[in-house]
Amino acid sequence: MKKIILGIDPGSNVLGYAFLQAAGNKPKLISMGVLDMRKFEDQPAKLKFIYEELQKLIHLYEPTDAAIEAPFFGKDVQAMLKLGRAQGAAMTAVACKGLSIIEYSPRSVKKSVTGQGAASKEQVAAMLPHLVEGDFHHKFMDATDAVGVAYCHYIQSSSVLGKSGKKYSGWGDFVKDNPDKLK
Repeated sequence: MKKIILGIDPGSNVLGYAFLQAAGNKPKLISMGVLDMRKFEDQPAKLKFIYEELQKLIHLYEPTDAAIEAPFFGKDVQAMLKLGRAQGAAMTAVACKGLSIIEYSPRSVKKSVTGQGAASKEQVAAMLPHLVEGDFHHKFMDATDAVGVAYCHYIQSSSVLGKSGKKYSGWGDFVKDNPDKLK
């Protein structure tokens, strides 16, 4: 069975999404894009759009796994509320298709991609083409961020940690058990 990971970078105006296929040592980008809600005046219309469009994408690409970036804590309470609602609509769309969804902090996503939890969006975008096969040209960083979320899940999921699926205490233990993964 092929593993397809849906990554979501939630937003109340622009939501990024990406689908990665876990294949061998390097995942492959199937699709990435954004749901642009800037044309909608009210929050309920945006939430309905997120739900309906993600349902269509899930039906089209049939992911086996889903991951979403957890909201960061900001000072603007209204912005946080809107972001939380957008995340909830996305999570509901995923759950209604029978998938569980795992949340990753922005710091975890950045660390999985760049090795540094404090990396910038630009650093994440620059590193992804080295880690994932595919075409990363998109005018919205939200789409690239979604690829980062999916890649974080790819790294964190036990199926890529080793042949036995066990967790490792460090790279040394991983390499010792998986010499075929070295280039």
